[in-house]
Amino acid sequence: MKLVRYGRPGAEKPGLVDVDGTLRDLTKVVDDITPDLLTQTSLRRLRAVKTAKLPIVRGRPRLGCPLAGIGKMVCIGLNYTDHAEEVGMALPKEPTVFIKAPSALCGPDDATIRPRGGTKLDYECELAAVIGRDALNVDQGKALAHVAAYCIVNDVSERAFQMEHGGTTTKGKSADSFGPVGPWLVTADEIPDPQALSVAMRINGETRQSSHTSKMIFPVDECIAVLSQGFTVLPGDVIATGTPEGVGAALGKFLKAGDKMEAEVEKIGVLTNKIVAP
Repeated sequence: MKLVRYGRPGAEKPGLVDVDGTLRDLTKVVDDITPDLLTQTSLRRLRAVKTAKLPIVRGRPRLGCPLAGIGKMVCIGLNYTDHAEEVGMALPKEPTVFIKAPSALCGPDDATIRPRGGTKLDYECELAAVIGRDALNVDQGKALAHVAAYCIVNDVSERAFQMEHGGTTTKGKSADSFGPVGPWLVTADEIPDPQALSVAMRINGETRQSSHTSKMIFPVDECIAVLSQGFTVLPGDVIATGTPEGVGAALGKFLKAGDKMEAEVEKIGVLTNKIVAP
């Protein structure tokens, strides 16, 4: 299933995208797409709904962040072998972890607002795992059973804030609108192997990133297992699993107002976000 939220910001409605790509309304079935909907029981009930009888949503409404009430956006840094090579850094021995502020999250087609004083905006296309049940001290071999769905995250960054102004990585990752998520939640049954997906980023039509999740240093199941040793990973938490080579910082090509980012992950879809000046 592809679960989606649509409508103006703050008033999104729950929806479902059917096999033909038609957006259908779920408001008579559920109140919203929330973490409690990600349990196996709740997803089983949703799958039993006769999709053809759901109302069709006409037009092209705005899509919002596909999950309301995201708890933690946990990001894995330097998690692709090709990205480590392009920035000249040794492969990490354990996942590098940082947090993206919830206020940064936005819809898959919303504008990305350049923060005041921002001069080095960058993009990062990432596969994200959405947790469906508590994970604490989970074995790697059982970790994927805690994933309810997958989506895409564009981990937008302000590299000057991140690397030149002191503080931590989170500082350059958390400006408002720096976390496009979506375009929908693809339930885990449709992606049996998260290490078998192509990943790409296009800027104004030019392909900047083109890689594959098989190049992750720490696969999705290992990321979840390691994180669960440090804290409980909760339903509704989103784990952005890192980005491949081709980021603007490595290429010397930072984003400017008017640039269009298209982040794509195989079997999921595309996020399309334009940079706007404050």
